[in-house]
This record gives sequence, structure tokens and C-alpha cells, in this order.
Amino acid sequence: MTTTPTSPTGLGEPRGPEYVSPDLDLLERGGGSGLPPGRRRPFSTAGWRRAALIGAAVIAVSAVSGGLAGGLVARGEGGPGAQATPTPSTMAGGVPGDMIAAANNTLAGVVSVEVRAADGSATAGSGFAIDGNQNIVTNDHTLGTGEPKAVYVETPTGRRIPATLVGRDPDRDIAVLKVPSNTGLRPLPLAKSGTTQVGEPVIAVGTPLGLSGTVTAGIVSALDRVVKLGKSGRSQSAIQTDASINPGNSGGPLVNGRGEVVGVNTAIASLEGGGSIGIGFAIPIEQASQAADRIIAGGG
Repeated sequence: MTTTPTSPTGLGEPRGPEYVSPDLDLLERGGGSGLPPGRRRPFSTAGWRRAALIGAAVIAVSAVSGGLAGGLVARGEGGPGAQATPTPSTMAGGVPGDMIAAANNTLAGVVSVEVRAADGSATAGSGFAIDGNQNIVTNDHTLGTGEPKAVYVETPTGRRIPATLVGRDPDRDIAVLKVPSNTGLRPLPLAKSGTTQVGEPVIAVGTPLGLSGTVTAGIVSALDRVVKLGKSGRSQSAIQTDASINPGNSGGPLVNGRGEVVGVNTAIASLEGGGSIGIGFAIPIEQASQAADRIIAGGG
């Protein structure tokens, strides 16, 4: 018996628009399921057991590799007795100091977003200050469908402030909010176009599952990953990252080690049951900032 699976979804509370990635059917390949396009075998408990065993194997291999790497570092390249010299940017726990500084600086410009609809329902996500006028970028899908009845943001200091909806770009899945000029949010610097590289460390900042001020770390896994985002399902190029992002991270920044925003966290790939599996997507900041500039300028 076969069933039609729940389509992968975006982020937000509840999750945002559907998206499609051409590379998310890896679990269905090689098994000879014989299912027609668009149909997948149900992900059974046995499947979860197999996935867990594979995960355990990966952890075991990582542990062995880590031990070997540790031995090589202890010996050093200069022969027996040589000691490795720690880099100045490394702090306790092996966390790069520049990422710690980036996180601290970024948190001052990130807000939680709460949206109330006319029917009484609520959605939630994240956002960040893009300029000194206290304009805030978030995802359009975070605002839900239709005109929101009320929008609030919670600042890093815990203040809950009504926000004005400046405008929306559903095709780009970008919206702009505005709060009073005395709110004091730190505008986040934006990365220059073309400077983001595969493999560079990044952090995702936002409010996953309602936990404000959450920071998770990873790398840029791929660039120019084509996915369908927004209510229109428009295909666009996205940044893929393994930084853990979950529902509620929608609209929050993906930041590099220099504290620059490289993208707007927007969607995740998830197996049956939802949740992060280490594959997330962010709208590149050059696309997001262009959409935000048009909205702020009154061009929609």
C-alpha cells in the first residue's frame, strides 16, 4: 500500500508555504519501490530504525576519525614531541571567537514576530533590523494569508511592541515591518553580493519553537539551490545550510563569521513528522534586500 506523503513545508508557526527541492528523494532511490512520480513509500518504524543505525555508524566513524585527528595534532607535523599552536581566534570549547562575537552583535538586531489574524489565529516567526529607521525584514509567509489584524515584535530586551506592516512581496517571500524610531534595534550589516562561499561557518538566529534569542551554528552547504518558496511557489535560488533551523526561525538572519547577514532563513527539508534534519534554506541577502528596498520605497 502506498500513500501520498505530507509535502515538505517552510518555517513559521504554523509552517509556511510548501517548497520543492529536486534532491530530496534520496531515501526513495535504490529501493526499487516502483512508485509513480510524486508517490513515496510510507516512512515506517523499521525505516527509522535503519536511519538510526546509519546515524550510529556515522557517529562511530566520526569518533574514530576524531581520535586519529587528535593523535596527529598531538604529534604535530614537526616530528615527535612537537606541539600544535592554538590559533588566536579559538576560544574555550573549540568555538571560533569570531562566531561568538558575531552572535553577540547579531542578537541585538533580531526580534520575535507575532501575527494575529482576523479569525483569532496566530502565527509566529523572526525578523531583523535592516536599517537605522527600524525597518524589520521577515518572511511574507510568517504573516499568514490575508491582511493581519495585528503584528507585534518582541525585542532582545523583552519589550513587546506593536509593529506596522510596510509591505509584502509574496513572490520573494519577503515582508517589511516597522517599529518606532526609539526602539533601539541594532541594524545588521549585510554581506556583499558574491562573497558567500560553500563551507564557510554561519549561524542562524531567531525564535525556533518560541525560544527567542536562539543561535545555532553550521556551514554553508551549497549555493544556488533551486527551491520553490512563497505562496506562489515561485522557483528561486537559495542558500542551503546545515545550521539547525526549525519552525519559528522564519525571517531570521543567517550570519557569517564577520557578523554580516548572508540570507533570510525561510524553509527546511523534513522527514515525516517534521523538524530539522540539517537541511535548511535561506533567501540570499542580495535578493531579500532588493525586495525590502522596493517595499520601503513604496514599490511593493
